[in-house]
Amino acid sequence: MIMSANASIRRRPATALLAVALFFSIAYWGCVPPPPPEVYREVQVDFKDSVFQRINSLQDQRLTDSLYAYFRHPNPTYRYLAALAFGSIQDSTALDSLARLLAADPFDEVRAAAAYAIGQTGAAAGLPMLIGAFVATDTVGAFSLTNRAVLEAAGKCGNAETLEQLAGITTYRPTDTLLLDGQAWGIYRLGLRGIISATGQKRMLEWAAKGNYPYETRLAAASYLARVNQPIDSTETAALAAAFEREPNPDLRMALAVALGKTKVSAALASLVGQYGRESDYRVKVNILRAFSNFPYEQCRETALLGLRDANLHIARRAAAYFVENGLPADATLYWRFAKDSLPALVQLDLYRAANKHLASYFADYRDAINSELRKRYLAAANPAEKAAALMALAEFGWNYRFIHREGFAAQSPFVRSASVEALAYINESSKFDKTFSSNARRTSKELAIYLQEAIATGDVGMISPAANTLRFAPRKYASIIDSLDGLEAALKKLKLPRDVEAYNDLGKTIAFLKGKPNDFKPADVPYSHAPNWAALKGFDALPKARIVTSKGEIVIELWPDLTPATVISFIEQANKGYFNGKNFHRVVSNFVIQGGCPRGDGYGSLDFSIRSELPNTYYHQPGIVGMASAGKDTEGVQFFITHSPTPHLDGRYTAFGRVAAGMDVVHRIQVGDTIEKITIQ
Repeated sequence: MIMSANASIRRRPATALLAVALFFSIAYWGCVPPPPPEVYREVQVDFKDSVFQRINSLQDQRLTDSLYAYFRHPNPTYRYLAALAFGSIQDSTALDSLARLLAADPFDEVRAAAAYAIGQTGAAAGLPMLIGAFVATDTVGAFSLTNRAVLEAAGKCGNAETLEQLAGITTYRPTDTLLLDGQAWGIYRLGLRGIISATGQKRMLEWAAKGNYPYETRLAAASYLARVNQPIDSTETAALAAAFEREPNPDLRMALAVALGKTKVSAALASLVGQYGRESDYRVKVNILRAFSNFPYEQCRETALLGLRDANLHIARRAAAYFVENGLPADATLYWRFAKDSLPALVQLDLYRAANKHLASYFADYRDAINSELRKRYLAAANPAEKAAALMALAEFGWNYRFIHREGFAAQSPFVRSASVEALAYINESSKFDKTFSSNARRTSKELAIYLQEAIATGDVGMISPAANTLRFAPRKYASIIDSLDGLEAALKKLKLPRDVEAYNDLGKTIAFLKGKPNDFKPADVPYSHAPNWAALKGFDALPKARIVTSKGEIVIELWPDLTPATVISFIEQANKGYFNGKNFHRVVSNFVIQGGCPRGDGYGSLDFSIRSELPNTYYHQPGIVGMASAGKDTEGVQFFITHSPTPHLDGRYTAFGRVAAGMDVVHRIQVGDTIEKITIQ
């Protein structure tokens, strides 16, 4: 064990014999030259190393003072690990200590880790430290990792001036891979924070459109154009369309599809429709359907109707969602007709929802028939996912609120019960609320308030969170409707931390809001409750693997104990206990993630512990990254997700603890309600 510089050594009284032995020992060794100090030439991380485990335990307990001692350790691996620990802790009081490592450490990896950790704080005070540490004279690439990390971290700490400086760099060539990566990701991080400019977008357009730039640079650029809230000038349509149509990599093509849609011009739509007919990757088709929302309905209608019959359920449901989001009253009966066609049940229910949402108010007979059929579908469905979809379809006609309350609240499945409250929340927040209920709007609000309080009183966390959140919907003025908060406060006291932290925070915010003091509530300080059991990693000479047997096939996950050991250990422990056996995938977002592991099966559950967020410099830049679901920092538990595609907006925010080594085709087939039969560790 390595002792910190200020640690005290406890001394015990020595016997005379020991004293004599000690004297001769000192005399002997005093005549022998000391061995030369060990020379370290590289950073080598080994999850079996006891010092690695010690540093990660200190990180897990947030014992920052003890971590600082490793900043001075002669072994660069331990300096690297200690610096990286602050990427998870995100403590701005560590900036000065990290800055010294960044400026002076002889190892590139250590400096890069310090730069990453500074960026993770998001503190403006870190920016001059980063700028000062950029090695502009590094012509041989001795500090290429550092320079890349500095540029990206500047995007997390910087401002509008930083953006202009980053975007203004034009000297990097396509072969300057790491510098270009850092520059591009720095601009991307600024964009996610809402710091944008024409100069920054121009640089991203250039990188996205030209295939001679490195993949990471182009991924950053395409992701920026797809995700950052900045319109794309229609003059860029031709270049973007050409890049989209010739791009061989679907991970880039899917982002370019969304970006192309943001131009909102007919030439872009022509490119998207043409590519849809040629496209072989379902993820790109899903994004093309998403991009259709930017164009006139009549010009996208036929392609979206074609998508409804696609054998891939991701595509079919995304096509149905297009009609929910963009449909017209003139086609409402068409959606209803398709809903009764030979399509998968969830697609049918999505189309029922589109019909119920868009049907003109004067078609009262049709409305009655649609909702009668939906109620029958709900009652007949055995699948919780289908029942939940039926409830959301019913919620498109607000007067179904009593049926939703009566049937949904009494459901045996937690998945259905939470969906019933989410359906009431949808009615509550609908822009059509006043029009739907007219003179009965106030009375309906009072009735909904009773239902929402009833949901909270159940103690069911899956009902508490959505109910509490919707009571904060200002237009309903629930503070003037609810006479007493005693019931809400009693429910709050019954919640257990850390297990119920999401419901606790949601309900606490609502109570403060209803009291007219929204700033009085402070989120729960989640207690430290689950130290890593390092014995769980014994016997693994290489990275362990998890074999996930699902109802759709097998997925093999390579776990990363060298990067996120506490998370991996917890996952291994739960798998070995058989915890995951029989759990379902409760959340599937097409071309984003599949998520499972919830003990309730609805996404609101956890166990009686939480684990710390582990956020080293790992990235969601490829499909099949395995991450931990979270209700906020340090609230991770047993729910995990697997990505369908690159999701760089999750970088540095959600623990990534592995990747799919085999079975990605199974990941793409998983749908809501599919089951994890068992997980074994190899």
